[in-house]
Amino acid sequence: MSGSARTVRAGRRTVEVHRPDKVLFPGGDGGDGGAAKEYTKGDLADYHRSVAPFMLPHLRGRPLMLERHPDGLDGPAFMQKNTPENYPDWITRAEVAKEDGTVTHTVCDDTATLVYLADQACLTLHRWLSRTRHVERPDRMVFDLDPADDDFTSVREAARLLKELLDELKLPSAPMTTGSRGLHVIVPLDGRHDFDEVRDFARDVAGLLAAGHPSRLTTAARKKERGDRLYLDVQRNGYAQTAVAPFTVRARPGAPVAVPIAWDQLDDPDLGPRRWTIADAVDQARTDPWAGVPRRGRALGPARRRLDSLRG
Repeated sequence: MSGSARTVRAGRRTVEVHRPDKVLFPGGDGGDGGAAKEYTKGDLADYHRSVAPFMLPHLRGRPLMLERHPDGLDGPAFMQKNTPENYPDWITRAEVAKEDGTVTHTVCDDTATLVYLADQACLTLHRWLSRTRHVERPDRMVFDLDPADDDFTSVREAARLLKELLDELKLPSAPMTTGSRGLHVIVPLDGRHDFDEVRDFARDVAGLLAAGHPSRLTTAARKKERGDRLYLDVQRNGYAQTAVAPFTVRARPGAPVAVPIAWDQLDDPDLGPRRWTIADAVDQARTDPWAGVPRRGRALGPARRRLDSLRG
């Protein structure tokens, strides 16, 4: 059976999923005190097809870095930037500049591409914070709240403090579980600023927040300098850097998913970074947790003036 193929209807196309019974996520110990369920390549393809209406708005027009595990979690993995020549010609590509040339990234614009990437055992989609039409100007800013251990309490506290500061700067924000250990807090931008401006702004926000709570928060990049403090990571806000896409699966036992949440869900005692998996992430997606986030991003000019005033 593992050598068979299954045809999946995905929008206007059909995509073959080869060896759909191949186990990508073995069952057993989930690593956090619970048992992890087994999931196959066919399960991943089915999830991608079902989550597509919610996931594609976060992917369209963005270069991707693909995290592939051809033999599942127990086998070797690699990060794929360049699109292989054997990928179907109907998959969108984006050629972008790098230091010594160009890279032709895969872009996921439709359900068929999502299913095809599942067939390629692409477990996690890492997206650029800019779109191909203005690749040097991000329309997203990301704060990665990275705890020193698996204690989610520090993540909740840091997220609330960050939201308070962003609210003071009059910037909308949206939280997302990472499917790993922490949370991402995402700020929609209007795309007028380049990566250096956005990263400098994010760095100053994180620095101000850490200065106000030095025993709990840090911006130290080196782990040995952090101690037991939560790391406010803003390094993803750079050209050619990526962040995990909303609703993407993470390469961890049990197939946890990075899932957008509403701010009031931080009060849920059952919330954790791996709260949702491919078995139930679509249920959360249907609640439209980011419904209150403005569709049009903000300019950083007024926020920068407010931030500089707070920094003194």
